[in-house]
Amino acid sequence: MKKEQVLAREILTLVGGEENITSLNHCMTRVRLGIKDDANVDIQALKGTTGVMGVVEDTTLQIVVGPGTVNRVVDEMRKLTSLRVGEEETDFSNLAKDTKAGIKKKNSTPLKNGLRRVGNIFIPLIPALIASGIINGVANFAVNAGVDREETWISILLFFGSGIFSFLGILVGWTTAKEFGGTPALGAIAGIFIINPALENITLFGEDLTAGRGGLIAVMLAAWLMVIVERSCRKFVPVAIDIIMTPLISVLVVGMATLFVIQPVGAFLSNGIVSFINAVLDIGGPVAGAVLGGFFLPLVIVGLHHGLTPIHAQFIESTGVTPILTILAMGGAGQVGAAIAIYMKTKSERLRLTIKGGLPVGFLGIGEPLLYGVTLPLGRPFITACMGAAVGGAFQAIFNTAAHGIGVSGLSLTPLIADGKYLLYLLAIAIAYASGFLFTYLFGFKEEMAKNLE
Repeated sequence: MKKEQVLAREILTLVGGEENITSLNHCMTRVRLGIKDDANVDIQALKGTTGVMGVVEDTTLQIVVGPGTVNRVVDEMRKLTSLRVGEEETDFSNLAKDTKAGIKKKNSTPLKNGLRRVGNIFIPLIPALIASGIINGVANFAVNAGVDREETWISILLFFGSGIFSFLGILVGWTTAKEFGGTPALGAIAGIFIINPALENITLFGEDLTAGRGGLIAVMLAAWLMVIVERSCRKFVPVAIDIIMTPLISVLVVGMATLFVIQPVGAFLSNGIVSFINAVLDIGGPVAGAVLGGFFLPLVIVGLHHGLTPIHAQFIESTGVTPILTILAMGGAGQVGAAIAIYMKTKSERLRLTIKGGLPVGFLGIGEPLLYGVTLPLGRPFITACMGAAVGGAFQAIFNTAAHGIGVSGLSLTPLIADGKYLLYLLAIAIAYASGFLFTYLFGFKEEMAKNLE
């Protein structure tokens, strides 16, 4: 039996079996399970299971098993259950558990729930964003190196890489509607309302409309409104004509709202966010970079880092680059340095093996295996990793680095660096590695810490 099959069976057993699962999904490194009864889940046994790097208790139970492995494990779990990936089973006998006390127990707040929702909207799109971003990065890297942009193979690469960014609004509209329980295709139409070039043929109040105004924030607002209108229609539209009238009313109402309200509001919010962050970086400089870089790993712990994706996208749409991605990427770099220091100091073979398995993907910008398998369980090394990230973030701010694309970090982000600042970006990464290493080696790790992982 393959290790993924064994791990899938063990996870199913320890979460209380198929009957205790309401939904099955995954992101780049985590198996995400909706759980009916938390009392039937053996968290400690899950954490001690071979192949499990960490467990996050949130509105969904998130089990970190690492990139690549997660796809295979979820596929095996799908074969063992009646749920398909992304589907959710409703158990009305357990709805009473969704009370205010239950939410408080899971440490929910409006801000966290909002960021979590945004994260859920973008998580399904991350593989496509990564692939397209890397293709674009390679093509632009070649152009910066002197290759003629008109070369056929460059044009082909740019064609492959630019597609998702040209029509990202449609995909975000689809996933937004799905996240809020509406019809995905209607959400996609909401996205089309925002990005459709035909908008430029419309004049309102003497002003020509602009395609893309408001960016992805406007798309999410329009798709969310589409869900609200759709649900409201179903309360009064007769069943016999529901399939005709509900979509028609929803599209007309949201279409008008988009032209007169959502695009202007979305533009105000999007421009405000971009201006505010630029002002913080301009005024705060390295201090702002240190704060952003140093506090990124805590966001990753609770899975809220994906909520920043629309901010990156808005930066790219407004200015062509995102200046905060290079800073936030230092979170993983500081952690890599911390992990290397622990590897050099510890005598624990289990800990050394975990680090050896997590370092390769850590260098490539996927830090969760090291986060949940090494630094966070040890405690103090997590703090020193954040300190190393802060130093790296400060230098990224000093060098004014930025990225053309989103979805990757670490060394993988190098081809996407703007203005040819590849060496400066790599220098700041090296500084973050070194800082995380020194902080951890000097006062972040003692051998007795490793005993808690045995």
